[in-house]
Amino acid sequence: MFSQERRKALLQILSYTPPVLYTGKEWYVGFYAYDPASDRMRRKKIKLNFIKKASERRIYAQGLIKRLNAQLMDGWNPWIESENGNAYHTVEDVFNHYRRFTEKMFVDNLYRKDTYDSYISYLKNIEDWNMQRKNPSKYIYQFDGAFVRSFLEHIYIERGNTPQTRDNYLGFMRTFSTWLVSNQYLKTKPTEGILMFGKRSKKKQRTVISDQDMMRIKKYTEQNKPHFLLACYVLFYCFVRPKEMSKIKIEDISISRQTLFIPDENAKTRKDGVLTLPRKVIQLMIDLKIFDAPGHYYLFSDDFLPGENQRSEKQFRDYWFHYVRKSLKLPATYKFYSLKDTGITSMLRRFPSITVRDQARHASILMTDSYTPHDIQEANDLLAMHETEF
Repeated sequence: MFSQERRKALLQILSYTPPVLYTGKEWYVGFYAYDPASDRMRRKKIKLNFIKKASERRIYAQGLIKRLNAQLMDGWNPWIESENGNAYHTVEDVFNHYRRFTEKMFVDNLYRKDTYDSYISYLKNIEDWNMQRKNPSKYIYQFDGAFVRSFLEHIYIERGNTPQTRDNYLGFMRTFSTWLVSNQYLKTKPTEGILMFGKRSKKKQRTVISDQDMMRIKKYTEQNKPHFLLACYVLFYCFVRPKEMSKIKIEDISISRQTLFIPDENAKTRKDGVLTLPRKVIQLMIDLKIFDAPGHYYLFSDDFLPGENQRSEKQFRDYWFHYVRKSLKLPATYKFYSLKDTGITSMLRRFPSITVRDQARHASILMTDSYTPHDIQEANDLLAMHETEF
């Protein structure tokens, strides 16, 4: 009836008394079985009064007791069965099942690499935390609201992580809970009623690099690593994310149209993007003889030169940190990604928000407006003249 693995897991929580026939005003076959949800023995009664004759009740009861004994010996538990047939699977087995599912989603290109990596990392951290507890949860039915709340408290309070990190874990646990329900491991989502802290507690800090420091960065990279200057230009003028930059190929660039194409499989938004390449960026590409390379070459390969090897976006951050920032003694708040924030802010001083939104591929104008410097925000002309008799 059960596989050896499931039988072994069940026997660890299984305990029961032999079924017995009880007679009197109410006839029933009764026995006790361990209920893992309440962590106690509970009585199970199967009523027989629907059978009119006492003799027939005894005959039926004998057969019922025989069948129940066989089922109980084979690993059946009435409480687990009534709640959910899969609830007694071990946490380890279910987590491994989810790992296989996540890997298949990634292989089938339904999950991005960073999504796959994040999910596997989240799951491992939850698993490690559970195993370090005094009484680790062994069965998946124990993955409940109390489990989720305890883990989130561990992340936010004990480990001292940010509200953003805590919310990221909750987001994953919501995804995992949905999967548990859809695969009939649980009947309800254990994350129900647990709220995100929300954006009010995690306002993004945007660092805008000063004009003076921008000129110092340009001079340094021109002299020491001009191909890295091109990477800085692509981030500053085109707002292409470093991970997307690592996937740009020469054939994605059109000189005649002055455009850069970001295919959906490379874009964070999973949507194709066509970005404008300012003349300054095109001219630097020409000066660096970028277009002498074959079209299938990556724009930023080894040492930021065009090449066949796709490099990680980490090379941008590493060069920025180890060379640019250290050599120029720039503030620690200046990240490589700060060039994008600086570029958007600079463009908003010169062009309408909707133009900047399209270049930045923002989902809404509200996201673009969050970059708008306070000193260029203007009053509404209609409201400026508003007055009443008051």
